[in-house]
Amino acid sequence: MPLNSQTRLLPLRQIELPILQVPPELKIRTDKDVEVWKSTKGYADYLLFLHRLSEAVVDCTLPLVDHPKQSQEIDGILALLDTLSNWVDEIPPLQTPQRFGNLAFRTWGARLEERSDELLSQLLGEKFASAVPYLKPYLLTSFGSFLRMDYGTGHESSFAIFLLCLTLVRFLQPEPDEERHMVLSVFVRYLQLCWKLQDVYRLEPAGSHGVWGLDDYTFLGYIFGSGQLRDQTDITVASVLNPPLPQNNLYFMSITRVHQVKHGPFYEHSSQLHSIAVGVPNWGKVHSGLFKMYEAEVLGKRVVVQHLPLGGLMEWDTHVDQRHAPSTSRDASATADTRAPWARPR
Repeated sequence: MPLNSQTRLLPLRQIELPILQVPPELKIRTDKDVEVWKSTKGYADYLLFLHRLSEAVVDCTLPLVDHPKQSQEIDGILALLDTLSNWVDEIPPLQTPQRFGNLAFRTWGARLEERSDELLSQLLGEKFASAVPYLKPYLLTSFGSFLRMDYGTGHESSFAIFLLCLTLVRFLQPEPDEERHMVLSVFVRYLQLCWKLQDVYRLEPAGSHGVWGLDDYTFLGYIFGSGQLRDQTDITVASVLNPPLPQNNLYFMSITRVHQVKHGPFYEHSSQLHSIAVGVPNWGKVHSGLFKMYEAEVLGKRVVVQHLPLGGLMEWDTHVDQRHAPSTSRDASATADTRAPWARPR
């Protein structure tokens, strides 16, 4: 990773404990609320956090070798995710005829709701105990809707915000080594758990755009994975068209997952990913274009973000200090329009 890559981005601010605000709650009900959210400190913090995570993994491959050992805090989050994975083994799917949504997922979700305070208290310890009410809503919404029995990019975003909040209070440290492990250790393990939940309980894609969507379930893996590949030229964007792919970056892992759950020609069932592979010349443009698409088609869509709890550590304050706004020295004009046909202005 270039020595100055992390200096392109501003530092992530710290929020001191205890927090003198009400815990996060659902705030987005209208399209106007979405526009208000985009002007808040919480939104600016989240974008900056994602950019910092992406910069931390540039030129890094999986599995992580020759990097500093991960912290005890990272180990604690991995242990929490392993506990949740073990619950899937303990709560087998019911023998029901539904194509999507096995009712056993609600049993798994009920256990998470019942034990979330205990899990978070074990993770955080006494020093960060006052943060539990501000973190719990994000943990509970990170794995899918227990009512609708579906999973999508909003739930994935909730987990990323969970990691952001842990960093804002400095349980996790906004330093390159820690941020690298947040992606290549924690987020990878999170994705593997979510794939297990989807397979075992047959979770329906939440708000899928079908063949015109990037992916029925997830988005951030493509952003982080294209970040890993961004500054190298040996692996071309078009190489994704030649499976099997090495599982050494999140982009290839995500493409491989698509091949596991979808059948038929790639250009038919994943036309957006195919268009990127044949039409975008380098990983830098893929990466910047996917960031634009994520802002527009995930964070900018009321039907997605209306389920995100906001406020608390995700401050609902529209007076954004520009020092905290995401900033990078890369030329914004170099980004590629990777939006699907349904996302483009008509």
